[in-house]
This record gives sequence, C-alpha cells and structure tokens, in this order.
Amino acid sequence: MRSRQRMFAAVMRLLLKCLRLGRRRRFKLVRQVEQLWHYGHLCLRSLLYNSFTNGDVVLDSLFEPVYWLVDHVTRWFGVVFVALVIGLTSSIVAIVYICLLPLILQTYTPAWICWHLAYGHWNLIMIVFHYYMAITTSPGHPPQAKNDLTGVSICRKCIAPKPARTHHCSICNRCVLKMDHHCPWLNNCVGHYNHRYFFSFCLFMTMGCIYCSISGWEMFRDAYAAIERMKLLEKERLQVAANQTYYQTPPPTFSFRQRAFHKSVVYLWVLCSSVALALGALTLWHAALITRGETSIERHINRKERQRLQKKGKVFRNPYSYGSWDNWKVFLGVDVPRHWLTRVLLPSPHLPHGTGLNWDLPPCVMEQRAPLLAI
Repeated sequence: MRSRQRMFAAVMRLLLKCLRLGRRRRFKLVRQVEQLWHYGHLCLRSLLYNSFTNGDVVLDSLFEPVYWLVDHVTRWFGVVFVALVIGLTSSIVAIVYICLLPLILQTYTPAWICWHLAYGHWNLIMIVFHYYMAITTSPGHPPQAKNDLTGVSICRKCIAPKPARTHHCSICNRCVLKMDHHCPWLNNCVGHYNHRYFFSFCLFMTMGCIYCSISGWEMFRDAYAAIERMKLLEKERLQVAANQTYYQTPPPTFSFRQRAFHKSVVYLWVLCSSVALALGALTLWHAALITRGETSIERHINRKERQRLQKKGKVFRNPYSYGSWDNWKVFLGVDVPRHWLTRVLLPSPHLPHGTGLNWDLPPCVMEQRAPLLAI
C-alpha cells in the first residue's frame, strides 16, 4: 500500500516538474519573440526614418502602385479609347444620314431643311477637324540641350531642362510644354500646341450632342412608345401562338426595318444626351480654367500657393493671366477681329502664341500686367 502511494507521489512530482519546465519554456519563447519584434521594428524605423516624412508622403507611397497601374493601363488602352470615340461618332452620323435625314427632307419646311443641313455639316466638320488635329499634333516638348533656356529648372525624371509651365508626363515619359493633362480619349498629351484643338473638340462635340438631343426629342418619344407597343404585341402574339399549331402562328406585327429604325433613334438620343451631360461638364470646367489663364495642373499649384501666401498676408497673382477676355484671345489666337471667323468659327491650323519656352506678352493683349507672383 505504501509502495503504491510512493509511486503515485513520484509520478505527481514528475508531472508537476514537467509542467513547470513547459511553462518556463513557453515564457522564454514568448520573450524571444517579443525581443525579435522590437528589434525588427527598431531596424525598420532606423532604415526608413526621415524628418521630412508626413502623412502626405506616406499616402503617396501607398498609392504609388495604383499610379503605376493607371499609367501603364492608360498607355496601352489609349488606342482602344480612340477607336471607341471614332466608332461611336461614326454610328451616330450613320443613323442621322440613314434614318433621320430622309425623314427631315420629307416633313420639314425648306427653311428648316437648309438650317439643319448647314448647321449639322458645319458642326460635323469642326468635330472631325479638331479631333484629328488634337490626336496628330504633338503637344510640344522642351529641347534636351540647355541652349537659350533661361530661368528653367531640371526635371527629376528626365534630368533635362524644364521651362516654365512644363511638366513631366509619366504616361508619355516625356516633359510636355504647358501640360494640361494626358487624355486617354486622344491617346496624347494636351499641351501647348494642341490645347486649343482639344478644347474646340470638346466644345463642338457638346454642341453637336445637344443639337441631336433637342432635334430628336419628338422622334425619341415616338420611337420609345413604338418599342413598348412592339413588346406588348409580341407578348400577346406569343400567348396566342401557344394555343395554336405551327401553321397558324401569325406573322410578326413589325418588320425588321421598323424595329431597327426605332431602336436606332433611341440609341442616338440616349448616347447624345449622356455625352452632352458628361462632356459638357468637362467643357465648362476647362472654360473656367482658360478664363483664369490656368491649366489643370496649374490650378492645384496656384491654389496651394494662394493658401501659403494668404497666411503671410500677401495676395497671389497669376503671372500668366491677362484678364478674362484677353486670356480667351490668347488661347484662341485672335489677333484681329476677323480671326473670330477665320480662326474660331472655321477650321484653322494656326499655331498658338509663343513657343512654350518663354511667355512674353502676346500682341493681342492691350494692357500689360506685372508678372508678379505675390504683392
């Protein structure tokens, strides 16, 4: 009996000893993991610490893979976007010529027919001309040599002189003179030499879409009602055919040509109205920038500069703004009154003022303004 008690006590002591040993090992392992964690954290902070690092730098670093993905996707899909613009525009023009123009010639008065033909073809010519020029015209790039370039900085990516208002495009991988943005619908940058073509294309495309939406409103209502009537009659026809034999099935109520006509009118109105809203908002945005003498990139730069100087009690002044009216004259290249007709209302391949390397006072500006950043 005593031998059994001794054996049981020995087993219990051995078990308690094993438990204490396991607990010590666990505590030792936890301490080692904690030490390794603190050591790794200290090494990481010692390698990455920078006194200039703030929340903006960290956010930009986190979004860097997103920027890289957008840049590469935009570069490869530019051709697809251009083909999409050409395809959609061509489909609208084809519908107008095949479906709407014969109806206009049959129902409208001669005066309205002349107005539609004149305005429609003029608008189409302006759209095609400015889109072609915006795609094929280079936005302008600064020379790689430093000859005759005064007051320039150095691009951190190109390691080359960068004149005023010039910015680096990560998609084109080049510096662009007076860069506004990279447009995937053009597969090209919008810069000094094609900024006017881009804005004119947006303006005339918006005008064309509004013209089609307003002119085709009554046709759209009739076509939509006809499509709803076709769906109802088709449903009734199928219900009747279900109770009859194959040879007693009634013929279709509407022909294929009628269905295609009504659906084409609905497609035209919906597409033109959607583009008019989206592109119209973009056109108004760029019109406001042109009125202030800014580009899309300069707006953000000037806003930060305005806030910085405001804290110091100073007033920011844009050195490239000559007043609302003169800004439009400089942008459109209007030097004399007749240019409003020959250069604005008619297709014109004239070059903008200046070379994009320096920004002297244009000849169309009547009053010179002091090019001061702050007063």
